[in-house]
Amino acid sequence: MTNVKGSPKPEEVEYIPVEPPEGEKHQPPAGPPETAAAAPKEAGEAPKPESDDGTHLKGKLKKRDAEIKSLKKEKEDLRGQYLRCLADMDNLRKRLEREKSDFLSFALNDLLLELLGVLDNFERALGNADQEPGGKSFREGVELIYRMFQNLLFKKGVQPIAIADRKFDPNLHHAMITEETEGVEEPEVKEELQKGYLLHHRLLRPTLVKVAVPKKTE
Repeated sequence: MTNVKGSPKPEEVEYIPVEPPEGEKHQPPAGPPETAAAAPKEAGEAPKPESDDGTHLKGKLKKRDAEIKSLKKEKEDLRGQYLRCLADMDNLRKRLEREKSDFLSFALNDLLLELLGVLDNFERALGNADQEPGGKSFREGVELIYRMFQNLLFKKGVQPIAIADRKFDPNLHHAMITEETEGVEEPEVKEELQKGYLLHHRLLRPTLVKVAVPKKTE
């Protein structure tokens, strides 16, 4: 390059190299590292094969379908078991109702058989009543039947209610007649009109009584 005529000649600057401090190594200027990703693709380079995400999803779907089928089958099995249980419960209810009906119909079978024996003796006593002019044998037969009947009731747990100390007990006695009486401070049984009975220590029939009550003062 030629200088323009008349222009001053530039002064030359002398370059003096600077030595790096001792202990520091000379490093090349920092620059962006060359990586495979940053390298430009050459023309005609084949594309990388895509990942097998589609195959993985298909496997998951197949697995999910298998689980759904298994759950549906389990549901049908449970439904079948539930329906069978309902049918068994209904059959059991019907059988219990039938057995209850049979029990109520034939629960007194043994008692009635024993009462038939008492009835037979009544028939025999009545048949012999006309043949005995004094009626002594008839009375003895009736007394025998009475004792048989008492023993039968006792064996079945039936006991007569005893009136203790003539004290009126509303839990055991039923007052048919009340009579005001002087000298009575609390209601008391004056007369037994009909016997009462207990069945296994539970009230079967109350005793019908005539009750004396304190006289009202005017």
